[in-house]
Order: sequence, then C-alpha cells, then structure tokens
Amino acid sequence: MAYTPPLWPVSVKGVALDGAGRVLLLHNERAEWELPGGRLEIGQPDGSMPADSSVEAALEREVAEETGWTVTAGPQIDGGTWIYEPLPGRRVLIVTYGCLVQTPDVTPVVSHEHKEVGLFTEKEVSALPMPDGYKRSIATWYAHTRR
Repeated sequence: MAYTPPLWPVSVKGVALDGAGRVLLLHNERAEWELPGGRLEIGQPDGSMPADSSVEAALEREVAEETGWTVTAGPQIDGGTWIYEPLPGRRVLIVTYGCLVQTPDVTPVVSHEHKEVGLFTEKEVSALPMPDGYKRSIATWYAHTRR
C-alpha cells in the first residue's frame, strides 16, 4: 500500500484596519467573527484560474474577494500562526499577516462566504465571539501599528 502523507489545510488571514483604526472582521456560519482570508489557490491546469504566486498574493486576493478592500500584505504577525479546530476533528493551520489597507475609506462589502461584515475598535474585539488566536493576532497588530 502506498504511503499518503497527511495534509493540513492552511488558511492565510489578514488584520486590516480602516481609516479610523477599526479592524475588519467577518461573521461566519458558526456565529463567530473571523479575520478575512482563506486558502491558497493551486490553479487549474488549463490556465482558467491561475495559481497564487505567493502566500501574500493569496491573502490580497482573498481580502478583495470577501470585502472589496484592496490591501498589501505586510509582515507575518508574531504568534499569528496557530492551529484551529473549527469543527470536531477538523483542524486548520492559520497563518496571520498584518495588512496595509490601500482603500481605508471604502465601505467593506460582505461576500456570499459570510453573513456580515463589521468594523470594530480595539476595545470591542475582546468581547466578540471569536477564537483567541485571532484576538491575539489583532492585539499584536495594533501594538505594531503604534510603534
């Protein structure tokens, strides 16, 4: 029998702040708030969908698709890589980047992938139903932007 190595789904997420310093979050089907982002595209052999050229390009594409915002992926957030189990037995490796928003005054839109889009102040984040890994990444990015 041939060996099949285990594969981990990887989701790249971005912490993006609007012009007023509020963080962009999306409400999902599990009634949680999460950072925008998603999986890397491997592309189609016929070229109808190109593969993402980098993790950063995937993040920039995902944020645009999910919210209408244009971002430039910045540095990977210290402590922003963690394992999340959104459903029992299903684990995902989360990799989080800070983002420079190129369109901070554009009102974000919600895509078909989420139920709601929201902008929250740093203080509001702690009370939101959201995995702690996202909260840590958001806090770290806020601290980074104050330097």
